Amino acid sequence: MSSGLTPDLNDPGVLARLFAPAAREPAIGLAVSGGADSLALMLLARQWAVTLENPPRLFVYSLNHGLRPEAQEEVAMVLALAERLGLEARGLEWTGAKPETGLQEAARQARYRLIGAAMQADGARLLLTAHHRADQAETILMRMAHGSGVDGLKGIQTMGMVEGVTILRPLLDVEPAALAAIVEGAGFTAVHDPSNDDPNYERVRWRKLLPALSAEGLDSATLSRFATRMAEADEALTQMANAAFAELVQFDGFGAALLPNANFLAFSPAIGRRVLGRVLNVVGGRQKPRALGQIERLYDQIAARDLPRAATLLGTIVRQKGESLTISREPGRVLPEDKSLSPGGELIWDERFRIANLSDTAGFTASVADFLPRHRLENILGFKVTTPAEAIRTAPLVRDAEGGLLALGGWSFDDRVKVELLID
Repeated sequence: MSSGLTPDLNDPGVLARLFAPAAREPAIGLAVSGGADSLALMLLARQWAVTLENPPRLFVYSLNHGLRPEAQEEVAMVLALAERLGLEARGLEWTGAKPETGLQEAARQARYRLIGAAMQADGARLLLTAHHRADQAETILMRMAHGSGVDGLKGIQTMGMVEGVTILRPLLDVEPAALAAIVEGAGFTAVHDPSNDDPNYERVRWRKLLPALSAEGLDSATLSRFATRMAEADEALTQMANAAFAELVQFDGFGAALLPNANFLAFSPAIGRRVLGRVLNVVGGRQKPRALGQIERLYDQIAARDLPRAATLLGTIVRQKGESLTISREPGRVLPEDKSLSPGGELIWDERFRIANLSDTAGFTASVADFLPRHRLENILGFKVTTPAEAIRTAPLVRDAEGGLLALGGWSFDDRVKVELLID
């Protein structure tokens, strides 16, 4: 067991603190597999809820992934235990063909997708899961081995979003032994999934190494503290990078970005890489937000003045233009298809522009500008257009039913249409 203190789960004040983010929810989902960790979550959530003046409804969700013959019985056991505790419960099932590779990730996606649908039907907006301190330790070790940056080394967060489901992990700083004791004290018998001992899975291999690492002082409590410090460092870097982004980056109406070299490289590489990654994310249509190694290599090329004539990365084209970098959307092989803009409706174009029809007029269509001649653009806009050709080609056009031009890129020429470049 870790040498770090685990919260006293018999203290109502501790439970109030752990479950505080859920206190004002009218309904809460609990992901319960039947293992010791999730059974403890179910017991503790009920113990916490009964102390509240206006407790939320608790819905227990247990999923049969269809991967083990005993899984159906385990779901039935969870439903029976939930009924004994006076909790509403739903048994769910992942049906259909299963992939031959990437099975764990596919099962994870299916689990949250099915639970999310059940939560929506039950009116629950928050799902509680039983991730604990050892899960955090395993995650940190895996990410260290994979060369993660500060963002990855902050590990699992207490609050998160998975497959569109908002997650709270109230037990993230609790040792699994403490959770097992809660289950034993309640007289419940937890099920054991043999895949948790299968060394074919990377997480299991790290789990088996934890006792030896703990003997050398690298226990789950130490790794949990490390994750907390990395989260604090990540927040500090994010604040500085956001300030640098606001100061340095200029976007034009076509969604292309201009970044002055000297000012950009005056910041530390840790800040510069974050600014660069954020620009690539915005301009490239939010393709791969965690491609750290690729962003590092591109940053190094820029810093060494060794950038190719046109570098492509994450849906963008990066060029050196005088003393600045230009970053524009890469057209790719397939441009966005035409989209109808219904009365009072809005759409997201290429994950970059939000286009809204503010009127009750039908027949508006958003399409790609493609090879619109530059001189024609200048006649429409009334100024010289210096943005890269690919930025023009990938910008949206909005026309009415008669073909009249209502908007181009981020410019609207008609009060019925509003266009916004999405910057996050």
